[in-house]
Amino acid sequence: MNKKRKIAVVITARPSYSRVKTALQAIQEHPDLELQLVVASSALLERYGSAVNYIEKDGFQIAAKVFNVLEGENLAAAAKTTGIGILELSTVFDNLKPDMVVTIADRFETMATAISATYMNIPLVHIQGGEITGNIDEKVRHSITKLADYHFVASQDAYERVIKLGEDPVTVFNTGCPSIDLADKVKQNPVLDFDPYKKYGGVGACPDLSKGYVVVMQHPVTNEYQDSRKHINETLYAIKDIGFPVLWFWPNVDAGADGTSAGIRAFREKYQTSHIHFFKNMEGEDFLKLLYNSKCLVGNSSVGIRECAYLGVPVVNIGSRQNKRARGENVMDVGYEGEAIAAAVQHFFHKGRPEPSHVYGGGDAGIQIARLLAQLPLRFHKTLNY
Repeated sequence: MNKKRKIAVVITARPSYSRVKTALQAIQEHPDLELQLVVASSALLERYGSAVNYIEKDGFQIAAKVFNVLEGENLAAAAKTTGIGILELSTVFDNLKPDMVVTIADRFETMATAISATYMNIPLVHIQGGEITGNIDEKVRHSITKLADYHFVASQDAYERVIKLGEDPVTVFNTGCPSIDLADKVKQNPVLDFDPYKKYGGVGACPDLSKGYVVVMQHPVTNEYQDSRKHINETLYAIKDIGFPVLWFWPNVDAGADGTSAGIRAFREKYQTSHIHFFKNMEGEDFLKLLYNSKCLVGNSSVGIRECAYLGVPVVNIGSRQNKRARGENVMDVGYEGEAIAAAVQHFFHKGRPEPSHVYGGGDAGIQIARLLAQLPLRFHKTLNY
């Protein structure tokens, strides 16, 4: 019997889990692979939605937990959190002795995974490299590309860009995004078959959703973090008199998140609105069902660019966080001005749903990723295509 190849996948935040859930399932079910799931950073913290609870509920066994988030939600805290992550993950990898390490996307904590695996001579696989957004995440993403041995990208645009960055084409695979796998499952059964207030709690009013609602998810932009409170205030006042219920989701742990959170809290204290409810987190499939049945998504989350494109959900994309990322016809880009945000929302209220797009894949990324992880040779050096 062949020895199973050990695959360590590091989840550092709630979006990372939804991004790779189907890949985790496919790895776990593959006869030649052993999943070593490592949960770290904000994915372990209650104030950011305790993604670890959903991971365990879904039946995944966690091989190691890494508590490395330094409080502060500023640039220094982000840098120090990454440094602590390198120290802790190096110990984890030394104990687990994986054959390959998988890191996801571009959050600042993912740099710790990439550096630890590289310095320990463990082949590194990067999911969702090659995209561009025009902010600090882009530096992290492209840096991980240069450290990674294999690249499982989510779009043709990203595939071409990774090769332009000098990576050997034989190491680059356009698998699509695993989050589209979940979106495809939701598309087969899109009925909103749960009460979000009862199932997920949260705070604020509990308006009737039967005649339509809007979802808001806005994160701070790392290289604009000083303006995070100003930015969120524009969005808050844009939706204050929107005319439909609003389901608002808490921001990620990024530099500037304290400003975003403070703006939301100040707004809640000042206005006793009867149409806004705030959530911390939600299971991936439930969240996608909520999006599918909404009138539109407002904010700057990549879910608007990826899953909403596949589902044909209208998106009002605010600011620079998703700048230049490949998108479908479902996205309207606006600045941080409240009037522009409100006008874009009203535009979608009076327009039919956009056509779905397959720019980020067709719903089989998880299976493709598991197959590649089992078959690809272990690489311990790079042949750069310069």
